[in-house]
Amino acid sequence: MQRSNIAMSLTKPSGMRFWWITLCLCFILPMSAHAQQRPLLTEEVDIVRPGHVRLEASFEFLQDQRFALSGLRGDPTAIGVVGLTLGFAPNVEFEIQGTVQNFLSITHRDLSAIPLDLPHDNSTNDVGDVGLAAKFLLRRESQRMPALGFRFGVGLPNSNQARGIGINQTNFFSAILMGKHLGRLNLFGNVGLGIFPAPVEPFSQNDMLLYGLAGIYQVNDWLNIVGEVSGRTNTRSDDPP
Repeated sequence: MQRSNIAMSLTKPSGMRFWWITLCLCFILPMSAHAQQRPLLTEEVDIVRPGHVRLEASFEFLQDQRFALSGLRGDPTAIGVVGLTLGFAPNVEFEIQGTVQNFLSITHRDLSAIPLDLPHDNSTNDVGDVGLAAKFLLRRESQRMPALGFRFGVGLPNSNQARGIGINQTNFFSAILMGKHLGRLNLFGNVGLGIFPAPVEPFSQNDMLLYGLAGIYQVNDWLNIVGEVSGRTNTRSDDPP
């Protein structure tokens, strides 16, 4: 899997980042100690300051991805991945994120579980789902103890499942966040629960264990070394629906 990402923020200088799987080297412009999230999926505990707004815009590129519901496989590109974060209080922030347009270059087609209405034989496109989330700082980092936070959110059904990319259903998630600075190393992790729909089975859902562990090592003002392990695991004893 390969992802290219460019992100910009109103609260700090912009940067360029290249992500290969979950390990990446970040050669970026001088930035503040509180780095923007992208390209990491693991959430930091840090909160946007009250009265401040952080705006991020980026694109994403993946290779050889399979879309189980539609049976499509190919290289997806997300154009206009926009995130807006509002600082409501010293320990509360609200987040909105969405994608203006998703594109999929189709390399292989299997049997689809739903009727499809693709604009082209070898490609398709669709709007992305919108996500809403809130994050709470429960405890600030001390000399010995890590910072502790809580985040929960919902993914809204804005996509068209007939386009073969999104599933047009609602999902929920919540996670406990932890973070600790060890000299130049910023280490943080998440563990939580995701409730995802089962589009082809009525009255069913997939309860998934969400996890992530990431670190950012600041070599100097221009270079950060970033590593991440993140994913989700099915909590069912059998195959998910």
